[in-house]
Amino acid sequence: MTMKARLSAVPSAICVAVLSASLPLAAEPNEQQNQGENAAQQVPLPPWQDGDEAGMANTQGPSTWQRCASHLMQPEAQAYELAYPRSASMPQSPFAEPESNRFDPSSGIPGTRHGFNTESINGNIGGQGTQIDGLGHFAHLPEPWNGEGQFPSEALRYYGGFTQEEVKPAPEAPLDRLGLENLPPIVTSAVLLDAAAYLNEGEPLAAGDLITRDDLQGMIEAQGLAWRGLQPGDVLYIHTGWGKLWNSDDERYYAQGPGLAFDTVEWLEEQAIVLVALDNPFTDPAPEGMLTGEAIPEGVPDGLPFAIHHYNLTQSGIYQIQNARLDELAADRVWTSCTMILPPVTKGAAQAPVRPVAIGTPTRD
Repeated sequence: MTMKARLSAVPSAICVAVLSASLPLAAEPNEQQNQGENAAQQVPLPPWQDGDEAGMANTQGPSTWQRCASHLMQPEAQAYELAYPRSASMPQSPFAEPESNRFDPSSGIPGTRHGFNTESINGNIGGQGTQIDGLGHFAHLPEPWNGEGQFPSEALRYYGGFTQEEVKPAPEAPLDRLGLENLPPIVTSAVLLDAAAYLNEGEPLAAGDLITRDDLQGMIEAQGLAWRGLQPGDVLYIHTGWGKLWNSDDERYYAQGPGLAFDTVEWLEEQAIVLVALDNPFTDPAPEGMLTGEAIPEGVPDGLPFAIHHYNLTQSGIYQIQNARLDELAADRVWTSCTMILPPVTKGAAQAPVRPVAIGTPTRD
């Protein structure tokens, strides 16, 4: 039984009853469009108040829940697992301590009939596997560091203009500001854009390939989503096909990959999406040689090779998920869905492992 089949057996009646008992079972496109526009008008929009630590997560609330709930009510809706199973043998990021697992022997409690099993997970689990980047994950310097001497962390600036002293006052301290505890549960509508189908006839995009603003707008049109576009508080999933390398032992997976072009960042900010997720490790494009300093993506500002990370996390307040499992969602052409994303609430964390789920109806020919 596949993960999709197991998840699709989970009843959604309770969620539907709580969230949207008053919504119609189905709606014509014009009615759906009106519902979406009305919901969008009720979503809080930036700019946020001074000292804000949640960014675009401020969009989440009753209006995004209502958009989400309409997908749960569809009789042919299915649930899709968007996280990869975690294991010590999965592809691992070169930027983070490897994750390792220890599975303990079965044990018991003297004088009882109980038996139990436990395990221990070590390493940078927030930076490995399917994971979410919080706003405190990235910062920027006023000018490039030359690599000599001690890293000038005291000069770092974060989302909202927070200083290093305000965010991370000591080298081994958790984040005082911008930690993931400021992220509420993401429960909203999601849009899947299939860049592999649109740009490469269904084949995975190549390392360094750019997905531009025009590409995103073209996919919205080609997939029949022009009536709704991207709405404030949406999650945007982008299928590049790079995830096909996940289980292939292909060393390219964490060394390079396709990603978003820099001309997308201001447009995505204007759409006020809460999160963007790709089926690759970086969100940014990584041409061959980028991780060794021999290449940079086309069109990025000087000193910012990971310009998408920089802009989303330090400027727009848009969260990111890396290594999303999107092949099954794309194969079924589930262009819109309800998505639920709830990372662990670890106070002061900059990243976390995450298990996103999408519930939507496959597109039928």
